Amino acid sequence: MSDTFSKNSLSLAAAHAVVAAAEAKARDVGLAIATTVVDESGVLKYFSRMDGAPLVAVEVSRKKAVTAVGFGLSTGKAWHDFIKDDPILSAGAPSIPDFTMLGGGLPVMVGGAVVGAVGVSGGHYSQDEQCARAGLAALNATD
Repeated sequence: MSDTFSKNSLSLAAAHAVVAAAEAKARDVGLAIATTVVDESGVLKYFSRMDGAPLVAVEVSRKKAVTAVGFGLSTGKAWHDFIKDDPILSAGAPSIPDFTMLGGGLPVMVGGAVVGAVGVSGGHYSQDEQCARAGLAALNATD
């Protein structure tokens, strides 16, 4: 029996590509965003805050990324749909540390495994999600 196992993780180069693409989309829609990329364990891999991005976006982008990687589920509508008919989960989920349902957090999946996540904040959650999706598109990844 083996005492170790290996995990796949998002590379630094991939994290840079995600942020660059998310920020390009933000500029296209007239936003200034904060973007957090975490590895498969939720540890910070890369962070960027565009000039003019709201201060609160720093922490919110991190929470979006950590939520997405921790559960392998996009923040926003996916989480809303997952808990909307479950009163206990609806009441309890928001008390999980570093959890947010606000859209803009997407897991990065490779071969069915979560290898990282991106969280974007700075605009309406639907705009944040557009920017995060543009970041994932730079990797040809899906959530």
